[in-house]
Amino acid sequence: MRIFHVLPGAVNETDTLPTELAPRSFVWIACGRREFELEQAHIQSTLQALHSVTLVDLHLSDLLNNQLPSHFDYTSQYDILVFRRLAAGHSETDLAHPGQVLTQPIKRGGPPVLRRIDTSPVGFAVFDRVLLTVHPAGCTVLDLYATRLLAAASAASRAAGVNLPSGPADLMLRIVNQMVDGYLDLRRELTRQLDHWQTELLHPSTRFNNWGSLLDARISLHHLDEICEDQRAAIQDWIEALAGWEVVEGTSDHFGGHRGLELLKVRSRDVLEHIERVVHNVRRLEQNAETAVQMHFSAQSNRTNDIMRTLTALTAIFLPLNLIAGIFGMNFEFIPLLHKESGFWWAMGSMTLTAAVLSVLFWRKRYLARSGR
Repeated sequence: MRIFHVLPGAVNETDTLPTELAPRSFVWIACGRREFELEQAHIQSTLQALHSVTLVDLHLSDLLNNQLPSHFDYTSQYDILVFRRLAAGHSETDLAHPGQVLTQPIKRGGPPVLRRIDTSPVGFAVFDRVLLTVHPAGCTVLDLYATRLLAAASAASRAAGVNLPSGPADLMLRIVNQMVDGYLDLRRELTRQLDHWQTELLHPSTRFNNWGSLLDARISLHHLDEICEDQRAAIQDWIEALAGWEVVEGTSDHFGGHRGLELLKVRSRDVLEHIERVVHNVRRLEQNAETAVQMHFSAQSNRTNDIMRTLTALTAIFLPLNLIAGIFGMNFEFIPLLHKESGFWWAMGSMTLTAAVLSVLFWRKRYLARSGR
């Protein structure tokens, strides 16, 4: 478990849960899912001390559920967002050792990049002055953003114009945005893999045998599409709930007044736009995989048609030759040219002339030419 006190212009990481907060400050409590299960009583008491409210049982179950799809829910005191990530690495928890990653990951099909994508959910509980996040074991999102948050509090970062989160909601949106943008590196590798398969599928001299992995890739891409749709629906629900927030004049709100609320709305729409880009990319990759398969079979059918057309033309050329050979092979005693010295050459000449005329005719009609020419 990691605990961060975010103050105006400073961030402090501590080892103990707070019992009170300084003015204009908030706390970020980040823990693994198994750690949250073991420490939920302590965390609930902290929430009770800071906000006089605790998480309801259904929301506790949502935060502990490792298979829950992305969704948004709220109460009058806090908001709950469960967001499935698209990140590299496995995070199945070893229940025998709380907080540790399972040493033998679950086997998955498809290309290597899809087998490495982890879609475990990350839970966010957003209070007025507390952000509680529940991560899968070994979550790189937590470590990367914690490092970024601590770096943002440095003097050099403040001089460069880097602003600290204005409140728990702002911090949650920044973490979600980092989770969405983490898909970009995976997208590049996945695109290269699918482009390689498309090249093999459309290469005329290559016999493609990796149909099992291609089918697994299509299934995985469809699964990613469903995950992204759930992500988009959850953020849209959050934006609708955010539209109902009001600023009470003369009070110290937790998001920075009218300007802070507007910045939250802008950042929420930016996160939604990033998710829509991911949805568009996943659907394009899924469509490209389907199109490559269809083009492969179309090319195979076209090559088969070329072969059959060539064989049919050759058969048509040799049919007159077989007719001439059949006539001279009849068992009649008297056949014209049969007993003459020049009869053989007349038969061969007529056969050659017939074959040449038909070959030229079929070539001009492109029966003997390839479709690509």
